[in-house]
Amino acid sequence: MDGLISVLTDNFDEWLAGFWVTLRIVVIAFAIAMVVGTLVAAFRIAPNKLLQRLGGIYVETFRNIPLLVLLFISFAGFRRAGLDIGPWEAGIASLGLYTAAYVAEALRSGVFSVSKGQIEAALSLGYTYGQAMRRVVFPQAFRTVISPLGSLIIAMIKNSAIIGVSLLALDDLLKTARVISARGFQTDEAFFWAAMGYLTLTGLATFTIRVLEKRYAIHR
Repeated sequence: MDGLISVLTDNFDEWLAGFWVTLRIVVIAFAIAMVVGTLVAAFRIAPNKLLQRLGGIYVETFRNIPLLVLLFISFAGFRRAGLDIGPWEAGIASLGLYTAAYVAEALRSGVFSVSKGQIEAALSLGYTYGQAMRRVVFPQAFRTVISPLGSLIIAMIKNSAIIGVSLLALDDLLKTARVISARGFQTDEAFFWAAMGYLTLTGLATFTIRVLEKRYAIHR
């Protein structure tokens, strides 16, 4: 027990820094996922066949390529092609765009839960299709899929660990655990505290989603 506590207290600044890095990765990547995912979902349900196909191509591409492969492509591949991209940009963009495909499908299912009569009513009031989506459909769709989006946040927190063990090697919780483990040969203790860090993040996400569900979710 003493060794477990000492690994935390003796390296507390490093743990705190790793926790902060992981938190920043998740927050920024999820913001990207929400923006891109909403746009792709709009493409998927658009009356234009070309937009539907583009949205479908995006979803199928990013859902069927492993995140680790995307990280290699976005960093090593683009740099070899002459694009000067840093590990932060590559990691956050890859995680965000990867998750956006799942966000798009969650939102698409939420849109289908909105009555077509509401869309028709909005169009009859003079709204364009885009305005009807933005002002009538998507606000309700977001409320319907709060729980699925919460599951995606939790998955994103866990997926962020891949960034710490990939060639990007950002100083997140997992890399911090690896460094401390290698330095003091206290592997079990180091990875225990890394697990506690991820558990804290997922616990906070779960609590937040439950609060939002009670306040905004539509129960059918």
